[in-house]
Amino acid sequence: MGKDKVILGVDPGTNLLGFGIIRVSGKKAEYVDMGVLDLRKDKDNLQKLRSIYDCISEVCNSYHPDEMAIESPFYAKNAQVILKLGRAQGAAMIAAMEHDIPVTEYAPRRAKMAIVGNGAASKEQVALMLEKTLGVKLESKFLDATDALAIALCHHYETLNPLGSAVSKGGWEKFIKDNPDRVK
Repeated sequence: MGKDKVILGVDPGTNLLGFGIIRVSGKKAEYVDMGVLDLRKDKDNLQKLRSIYDCISEVCNSYHPDEMAIESPFYAKNAQVILKLGRAQGAAMIAAMEHDIPVTEYAPRRAKMAIVGNGAASKEQVALMLEKTLGVKLESKFLDATDALAIALCHHYETLNPLGSAVSKGGWEKFIKDNPDRVK
């Protein structure tokens, strides 16, 4: 069996940023840690981005993740919201990439589908399913962090599924090249 893999999940935001860390041994995922960076008191948007970068860098230094999964911004009625989320996502991604950690994006609906089986599930439903799956009690004040855990677990599930990862990471040609023994 290979070495354990640590996955950092990030739910980016300019007011609240959630992060969650899981360790994968074989096919089993276990809870490691999670937290929320509260940026609501900081009114300087550039300082918020710096704080996001610093937080993710610190998490990377503490837990040495092998991979990072991040929630992609989703369409909002206000274009300014999606621009701000994209900036927050970018700050977190740069922090990971500076630590040579590969980054994969997942849409919020995709993560909810992977965890709950319903792409429109509520944050509370996601948290409840994570509690059952990971065997931990999660406090409701950490709903942004539970979303980040869901992103990390979704990434784990995607890497277990060679067909799912083939589509999201290079298509059928790459899958066939990487898995010649599975093609007849």
